[in-house]
Amino acid sequence: MQELLRFFGADPVLVDVGASAGAPAIWETIAPLSTYVGFDPDSREMSSSADGDFRRTVIVNEAVTADPGAADVRFYLTRSPYCSSTLEPDSASLANYHCSELFVVERRASVRAATLDAILARLEIARIDWLKCDSQGTDLRIYRSLSERLRQDVLALDVEPGLIDAYRGEDLFVDAQKHLVANGFWLSRLDVQGAVRVRGATLQAAFPGQPDAAALAAQAIRTTPGWCEARYLRTLESMAEAGATRERYALLYVFSLLDQQPGYALDVALEFETRFGADAWSARMRAEALSRIHNPGRHAALARARKWAGRLAKMLRPAEVK
Repeated sequence: MQELLRFFGADPVLVDVGASAGAPAIWETIAPLSTYVGFDPDSREMSSSADGDFRRTVIVNEAVTADPGAADVRFYLTRSPYCSSTLEPDSASLANYHCSELFVVERRASVRAATLDAILARLEIARIDWLKCDSQGTDLRIYRSLSERLRQDVLALDVEPGLIDAYRGEDLFVDAQKHLVANGFWLSRLDVQGAVRVRGATLQAAFPGQPDAAALAAQAIRTTPGWCEARYLRTLESMAEAGATRERYALLYVFSLLDQQPGYALDVALEFETRFGADAWSARMRAEALSRIHNPGRHAALARARKWAGRLAKMLRPAEVK
């Protein structure tokens, strides 16, 4: 994948809105050739794991807003920094779940904010190739706020829309699915997450004085769907309509392999060959996709080996060895 990106000069721009957990592991393979831009105004859990891994790393402690006229926004800092949002938690809805205390607002703050267009212009970054958006309720509106040019450049999109009303006025999965499929994407991955449906007051009444009642409930009761992690990839029809270049097809091919979609990668490789002619690279693209289809276990094992080798290399960097 790195050879392919180098040949075509396809240097990925990876934008992470809601980066408190650090850069997504799926980007590790292409990190040395990529620009990483991470956003999170709640820096209590900001990870520095991206530092040194990417060709260029920019961390912005600033809120992303869909409102081009807003210079700052109200930010709700919750007990868990992973639940902080520019939207107010819906306490009435959340009260039905044992994890509601994570969403308790500890303080409100006015934080500096700007649109992605404005921030990227300030950073002199001209496009977004893969956008991961975990803004706690505003993922779709942030994507839709992008200029048409930036929207067309996005080849992969990760969002975490809700299935329940965790925040007031949040974008739900049904909204995201309808809009994105109608505008050049297909749903490649959907991982449903959730929480235990039981009220905190119920636990207190049933287990008086027992501090681990919530932990007991989490172990004994299956989770109820609450939100999902969805990944969308650009369709070939949309690529053709936009007149995508060889570089863009190569980048979509790499993203497809990263997302473990060798069938779609093969689609992209054949479309590449049809549009630009057969050459050594189109043959390699086709062969790699076929290899992953025929030997899925081998490639999964190699991916795990590369992952752990990378982590070991970080641990043994010369500057850190005593």
